[in-house]
Amino acid sequence: MYRIILMVLRSIPWIPTWFYHICKYGRDDDPHTEQERYDYLRKFVKTINKKGRVTVKGYGQENLPEQEGFILFPNHQGLFDMLALMDSCPHPLSVVIKKEAANIILIKQVLAVIKGLSIDREDVRASLQVIQQVTKEVKEGRNYVIFSEGTRSKGGNNVLPFKGGTFKSAVNAKCPIVPVAMVDCFKPFDVNSIRKETVQVHYLKPIYPEEYKGMKTVEIAQIVHDRIQAEINRAMSNIAEAAEG
Repeated sequence: MYRIILMVLRSIPWIPTWFYHICKYGRDDDPHTEQERYDYLRKFVKTINKKGRVTVKGYGQENLPEQEGFILFPNHQGLFDMLALMDSCPHPLSVVIKKEAANIILIKQVLAVIKGLSIDREDVRASLQVIQQVTKEVKEGRNYVIFSEGTRSKGGNNVLPFKGGTFKSAVNAKCPIVPVAMVDCFKPFDVNSIRKETVQVHYLKPIYPEEYKGMKTVEIAQIVHDRIQAEINRAMSNIAEAAEG
């Protein structure tokens, strides 16, 4: 909470201009390309992160598929996750978020810019419609972020089990699945401090359709989960060694 206040206070002179442009880019009739809208939003995110004294270190961007139409599956550590992803990922991203967060001011406007979707996890029929919509858009060349834990982990860098059903859109679209390891992304907003923080985003090698063909979604979920946890453990070991050295 302290860091959010810091971000707002240090951005007050620019907030009206940013909010105006974000609202403008989120209109259905906005003429800008998806890349142009995303680039503006990404620039805004980078500035906000800097003002909040957070450094985002991205690794493995070379693993991102060159052709658009893939889904990122990161672990979910907190509210800062999307800021870290957008800061480090040059490809336009959309996201599926829970319905409860979709109408919060600024989140609502940002969601409109990236054409994100909200999901009511209690409504099975509505959830199926979201899966179908994501499948359709990914086939058309859009990229999505799906948090497969279903809720953020409260165990820091320990990853919760991934839900198999969250991989249905990827399987149906026959698209690359990109595991993403988020490290220390819970610290900026969950720790009541404004000290400098560094978070890491690791883009792992994609899993292509020919690799997961014939597999059940729960099997895919377990593979992605394990690769992410292994990468987090490796990154944490490196951090510990650097601190000792």
